[in-house]
Amino acid sequence: MTHNNSHEPDDSEDDLAADGGSSPASARTDGGRQSPPSDGTDGGVAEREAEVDYLETEINILSPNTPFMRDHLKQVWAGFIAWTILTWGPVTATYLAPELMTQEIPLLQFPAHYFTVAFLAPTSSLVLAFVYSRRRDKLDEKYGIDHSDTVDAGSGGSEPDESVAADGGEDV
Repeated sequence: MTHNNSHEPDDSEDDLAADGGSSPASARTDGGRQSPPSDGTDGGVAEREAEVDYLETEINILSPNTPFMRDHLKQVWAGFIAWTILTWGPVTATYLAPELMTQEIPLLQFPAHYFTVAFLAPTSSLVLAFVYSRRRDKLDEKYGIDHSDTVDAGSGGSEPDESVAADGGEDV
């Protein structure tokens, strides 16, 4: 994929419609590349996702152009809205209804605003982090993203793993 940093349309390829023009009606595109027709029941999502080079794809967080990015953005926004409500809801409720929120909770003998701000807000943040990680794992699994194959930045991935003596001496 060539980079066009001039923000001018690249007319070198006839099937590309990246400048807002139109492409042939039969061409379904994703990032300027034609997607093959799908025989499966997923609408061709798996085949299109296999062709997308995420490191070279321009990302617009407000208008993601791949199904994975759209699904991930839904999770991020849902988590953000839940976090906002759970973190700032008790504070806002205490401001709007101080007589209700300053009453003691019968079982705990704490004022409601103290319990919700001191316990509910931090605990809900931890729970939301756990829920996000599980949902992200499911999303990665759905789109075939595997994080188990890591490459050491120093070795470039082509050399075998060599151990290093931590004391500066030689490993015997």
